[in-house]
Formats: sequence, C-alpha cells, structure tokens
Amino acid sequence: MKFTVIPSGFKESLSAEEVGYAIEKGIKRVNSNYEVNVIPMVDGGEGFVESIIKIRNGYKIMTHVTGPVGQRIQSYFGVFKEGKETVAVIEMAAIAGLRHVPKTQRNPLYTTTYGVGQMIIKSLDYGVDRIIIGCGDSGTSDGGVGMAQAIGVKFYNKHGEAVYIDGGVDIDKIHDLDLSNIDSRVSTTPIDVAVNWSNILCGDKGVARVFGPQKGASQEDVEHLSNNLYHLAALIKQHTNKDLRYAEGTGASGGLGAGLIAFANATLHPRLDLIKNYIQIESNLESTDIVITAEGCIDYQTPNGKVPAEVARIAKNHNKPVIAFAGTIGKGAKINYQSGIDAFSSIIPEPATLENAINDADKWLEGSVESAIRYIMIGMNLFKAREQQKHKLKEVVTDAS
Repeated sequence: MKFTVIPSGFKESLSAEEVGYAIEKGIKRVNSNYEVNVIPMVDGGEGFVESIIKIRNGYKIMTHVTGPVGQRIQSYFGVFKEGKETVAVIEMAAIAGLRHVPKTQRNPLYTTTYGVGQMIIKSLDYGVDRIIIGCGDSGTSDGGVGMAQAIGVKFYNKHGEAVYIDGGVDIDKIHDLDLSNIDSRVSTTPIDVAVNWSNILCGDKGVARVFGPQKGASQEDVEHLSNNLYHLAALIKQHTNKDLRYAEGTGASGGLGAGLIAFANATLHPRLDLIKNYIQIESNLESTDIVITAEGCIDYQTPNGKVPAEVARIAKNHNKPVIAFAGTIGKGAKINYQSGIDAFSSIIPEPATLENAINDADKWLEGSVESAIRYIMIGMNLFKAREQQKHKLKEVVTDAS
C-alpha cells in the first residue's frame, strides 16, 4: 500500500516535519514494506522557511529583529535561487509568532509586527529580487502598523504630532499618515504572501473577533481591537483608495495581510495555492491509496482554510480517502465530513496536562496512527475474504452447471 502524509504542525509542540515522521513510524509499525511519502505541509506558519529552503536547496540568513513584545530576538529569513532571481522567504511566526510571546504577556493589543518590516528591509539589503512571506501562527493583531513603521510609514495623532504605534491598542491614536518615506525598494520588489484566504480584517468574522480570544484578548479587548481595525481600514481607504475591510486574506496574522497590501504593495494568495508552487502535492496524490493529514486542532474553523481541509479538497480531486489526526477535536468538528475528510481522530489516549500533551504528542500520534491502520487492515482483509468467498461460490456454481 502507498500512503501520502501531508500534515501541518502541532502548535508549540511538533513541527510539520516531526508530525510527518511520527505518522510514518506509526504506519511502518503495521508493515515496514508500506510505501510512505511524507510532505510536511507548512501553512505559512512555523516551519515555512525551513520547508521551502529544503525543497529549493536554499539557506538561512540569521539576524536579529524586534520581537512581538518589543524585545530583541534572533530570527532568520531564507534565500533560494529561482532561475536568475534571488528569492527571500520570510516566516512571520519566526519573528512575531505566538511562541515569542511569553504566556504572561499574551494579549494581542500589546504585540507588534515591527520585526516583520525589519526583516523585509534586511532581505532587500541582502539584494533579493522577490520576497515570499508566510502568515500563520502569529501572536499579533496590529493590522500590520508595526511592519509599516519599520518600512518607513509615519503616523500622526490629531495634534499633528508623530506617534509610534506599539500594538493594536494604539491604532485609534492615528489621525493621519505619511507614505512618502517608505523605502523605495519595497514598492518595486514583488512581495507574495501566503495567507488563510478566509481571514478578513473587519466585521463579525473579522480577525479580532475570531482569533483575538485565542491570543489572550478579553471580550472588552476584542471590542477595542475590532473598532481600531475598522479605524485603520478607514485610514487605508482614505490614503490608498483600497477598501480592505472585508477583502479575503486581509485578516491574516492579525491584519498583517491588510498592512502588507496597503503599505508594501504586496499580493495575497490562498496559502496552499502559493505553497503548491514549491511543494509537489498533486503528482504524489495520483498514485497513492490513502491520504493522511494532521493538525493541532480540528473543529468548526478547520474548513476555513486550515491545512486538513485544504489537503482533503485537493485529495478529493483525485478521489482519494482522507484521514485526519488532531491533538484536540473541538466544537463543531463534524462539519469537516463535508470538506472531504472521511475520518478524524484525537491522538490523546487519556486525561493529561497540557505539558504532558505537548511532550508526548509524537508518541501518542505514532500509536494512534498504528491503531487506525490496523483497523483499516481488518476492513480490507474482511473485504478480501468476502471477495474470495464470492469467487469460490462462482466456481462451485460453474462446476455444477
């Protein structure tokens, strides 16, 4: 049998590559001769740079930037060659991801994307011809104003005084802005951004309301942030004539998607549509028997651009069965049956602390996959036995006649 494994990572636990390796081990426990092709599916979040440069024979450039809570952190961008072009790969999560926000400071009102703008400038200083940015696993919701300041945007309060915006909490202080000092290389360098296409900036399904609580925001914080992002959208419309309130992908990474369009002249793409250009998925699915995917949580939000649903969508184009594994099966998870996932299961075998779940995730995943494959083998063996029985009956009938 041939399996194609296309997993995402388990946030703050296992990378996509580590998840894929654990799934492969679980399959091989059943039969070491099974063919397993692992394609770690980064969604623009953690592991994005590592996966792309590995496939494209690129390399990392280590550097320092401002982290999400204002501290100086070590980070990196990737570089690879594509024809005559030198391409930079920037991973938002490696700069302003949730893992860089201490648990005691997790509130999206007080985190910044300033480091993302710094990384754009650093990659331009390196001499790249094009930039790819992956948005995912963020710890910010500042609408990209931090990034904007790092590339040269100036913000002013109602008194005409220059102000530094240190997070989503301060967006309502902006009364005017000046785009004339943006680094000229930004607008002349193509910037393609991989985003969750379902994320929008404003409204009931806007990024503040959907993801704010996950990043530590209270209900009061969510209202403040939502109003501030509406305010930012109005300023963007006034100065660029771009209405980004409900545009697809603009809510990615706490509104960074909107900021990149407005201030960096970037082009947003559904993340798998962009990533498929670098990771060969379709060709591997054509000859596989079963597709396995995984993510930290499967719930009612999974069909909105999450990796398991996107993998299932592609797999169904080839009529392949899809099994998904998750650390948590959340509210409304059954809706995923409509997205092409044929079966899903939690890997957690017993009540456990969060710390234990994170530490034992690889072991639990291996065991869950092994059990699932053994169930599949039972079904296949029963089917095979029944078909053999039918064949024997046909032979008996033929001989009797």
